Amino acid sequence: MSESAPVMVNGFDSSRADDLPAATRNLVGRRSAALGGAYRLFYSEPVEFVRGEGVYLYDPAGNAYLDAYNNVPCVGHSHPRVTEAVSRQLATLNTHTRYLTDGVVTYAERLLATHSMGAAYAMFTCTGSEANDLALRIARHYTGGTGVIVTENAYHGVTAALAELSPSLGPNVPLGSHVRTVPAPTGGVNFTAAVAYAISDLERHGTRLAAFLADSAFSSDGVLTEPAGFLAPVADLVHAAGALYIADEVQSGFARTGSHMWGYQRHGLVPDIVTMGKPMGNGLPIAGIAVRREILDDFGRQVRYFNTFGGNPVCVAAASAVLDVLDTEGLPTSVAATGAYLKDAVARVAAESPLLGSVRGAGLYLGADVVDPATGAPSGELAAAIVNGMRQRRVLISATGRHGNVLKIRPPLPFGRQHADQFLGALGEVLAAVGRG
Repeated sequence: MSESAPVMVNGFDSSRADDLPAATRNLVGRRSAALGGAYRLFYSEPVEFVRGEGVYLYDPAGNAYLDAYNNVPCVGHSHPRVTEAVSRQLATLNTHTRYLTDGVVTYAERLLATHSMGAAYAMFTCTGSEANDLALRIARHYTGGTGVIVTENAYHGVTAALAELSPSLGPNVPLGSHVRTVPAPTGGVNFTAAVAYAISDLERHGTRLAAFLADSAFSSDGVLTEPAGFLAPVADLVHAAGALYIADEVQSGFARTGSHMWGYQRHGLVPDIVTMGKPMGNGLPIAGIAVRREILDDFGRQVRYFNTFGGNPVCVAAASAVLDVLDTEGLPTSVAATGAYLKDAVARVAAESPLLGSVRGAGLYLGADVVDPATGAPSGELAAAIVNGMRQRRVLISATGRHGNVLKIRPPLPFGRQHADQFLGALGEVLAAVGRG
């Protein structure tokens, strides 16, 4: 497998700390001394935030930054309904799932009702990494296999088991010998054939396939959402091999795509396990899986599972409030409308700018290729310049993809048409400035 781009394609270069304003330089220095070098910061000039509200984040001077990146606060930063639910529950009870509490049962019932995978169970963790790790354990137990297929720039988590399945972490994090990667499903790639070859290659090396694991929006591969439906034949192929299809919905779930609650539903497939995380509690640490009952039954009888904080009443209260807000504020409908407006507008901008190529998206999840105007080749350097130019204009986005050249646009779900217009104004200014060099 060829080396992939570092996960922080627009990260802060610590060797340039002396160029920062004094207050920022001091905090960056303290952070480095306290947290060490493994942590990274966004942007050539890191930005400090002290509060958030709706689709905006605010720096210490009170300047508002339009958040077009963070999917964790999916119903908006500091949503009052989530805040009230968490505060009320924290003042009442917070314990683990070995005691009976109505909240976690009611939430599990509501969550499972949003899925289209038949009779299923819910299990709770604290992070998406833990959810994917648990899904792998179940898949290996059920199938007796160990092999896993992922895309060539996938990201699925930070545990030891998941890092081996996350090529986007770069060449210094080796993949496991039981892992096969397939090219991202872009134009010209026969994705189903690539998966079939990976299955046969595992078998040739004496490894039985346990699972195909895919982010339903292929976020780290460049936000590859089109056309809807292309994953269904892959699910059939995986099932024919006696393995499980695991849909990683950490980034594409909770109405992110507008047309459906879950990304896999756009493809008309029935996954065996669905993993969920980040947006589930609007920033509180709750994640989990939905798993078809017949797959979990034997695991449940033979293997003990417990997570001290997974599914605790406070985080469940936050997660329940998220479902309430999605429903009462009609966010899936507005996501679909605003997302279509934004995608069409960015596509028009791309048609007039030599810096932008293909624009893809579903709902409020867009990817736009950045290219070298002279050659048409992917340009991570120009993408980083655009991302940093947007930050200077107080609009937050990031970049993704194997070459780090795909603008990643993924705002909180209350992002409306007026916010899209603010975003488009800044994007036009930045493209003009970067184009001038």
